[in-house]
Amino acid sequence: MKNLLILVLVTFLLWTGTFTLSAKALDTTNGAQIFGVHCAGCHINGGNIIRRGKNLKKNALKKYGMDSLEAISAIVTNGKSNMSAYKDRLSSQEIADVAAYVLEQAETGWR
Repeated sequence: MKNLLILVLVTFLLWTGTFTLSAKALDTTNGAQIFGVHCAGCHINGGNIIRRGKNLKKNALKKYGMDSLEAISAIVTNGKSNMSAYKDRLSSQEIADVAAYVLEQAETGWR
């Protein structure tokens, strides 16, 4: 009986920890705030004031292979060409949040 109780407790802790981490990784409200402070200067409404075609709209993200959390997180972290790296300014959680926000907005047409 004691082993069963321990198994149930461990299973519960693992289950709740998994869902808590997933929810944090998709905090688009926080991502929106981060985007407003760090990204909107160049990417207002999903556009790109430096290179028009390399915007954050759904078609462009797909065209350039940037239509996943991993791809967006990588470019935010490390930068590329005119895009600055944010690994020294944002935590990995903040980067995941802004990536989730960008994908969410791309899906809704940046409304």
